[in-house]
Amino acid sequence: MIFKPETPRTDLALELSDNLPEGVEVRSGTIGGFTVTDINLKSESAARSVGKSVGRYLTLEPRDSFEMIPSSADEYSMGLSEKLRELLGGASSVFVAGLGNECITPDSLGPRVVSHIFATRHLPTDAPDLDTSGLGLVSCAAPGVMGQTGIETSEFLGSLIGKLSPDAVIVIDALACQDPRHLGRTIQLTDAGISPGSGVMNSRSEVSKRTLGIPCIAIGVPTVADAGTSGEPLMVTPKNIDKLISTSAMIISGGINKCLHKGLSLGELRLLTA
Repeated sequence: MIFKPETPRTDLALELSDNLPEGVEVRSGTIGGFTVTDINLKSESAARSVGKSVGRYLTLEPRDSFEMIPSSADEYSMGLSEKLRELLGGASSVFVAGLGNECITPDSLGPRVVSHIFATRHLPTDAPDLDTSGLGLVSCAAPGVMGQTGIETSEFLGSLIGKLSPDAVIVIDALACQDPRHLGRTIQLTDAGISPGSGVMNSRSEVSKRTLGIPCIAIGVPTVADAGTSGEPLMVTPKNIDKLISTSAMIISGGINKCLHKGLSLGELRLLTA
């Protein structure tokens, strides 16, 4: 995605909702403790007008900031799970990718989520006598960033997907927002994929159904906000970023695991991935 100086530096479709063209479908509701805003950019012209790709953008806003809600984590994970299931459809074999640099706290959401994903793709071969009827076929990886590996994320994922042949891919990444009030209070889900780093003007190759050949669901939480003026970028992060990342990762990994492994409870899944 190419950003012009006057374009808001944000990954959140919700922050562009005041400038949506006529005919864009916007729905609101609640689920699992979240207020949900569902923006559906159906046409190329509508998507281009706000600098996004065609697709659905679901914004989930909890009652409280993420660092305040460990006791409500299961409720939020269940709500996220239901919305994720809507976007995934009937996919049973899923690859989960945690994007970002685990050495930089505001960018570590993806790797932190992947560290708690219950991977099961190997079980039918390695444990053929195990009853896996309530489990999906799940594999996962944290590919790092190009500065660490010299490999574009899209190249890394494309190679793995070509080998593993999943039905769909879920990518998790830290996002940027314009309004600091969205820091730690927003999860965005979209079936339009993602351009890693676009919100901080460091956009890498697109990761989407168009580039990977299979449905691509992106999940993210804003961990930095744009505080720049006069077109100069200045990204800030909250002082409680450690707690924000930890709780966000717990909620998102729980939602993904519950969505993909319907036969297990959230408690069982957390024991298996602790």
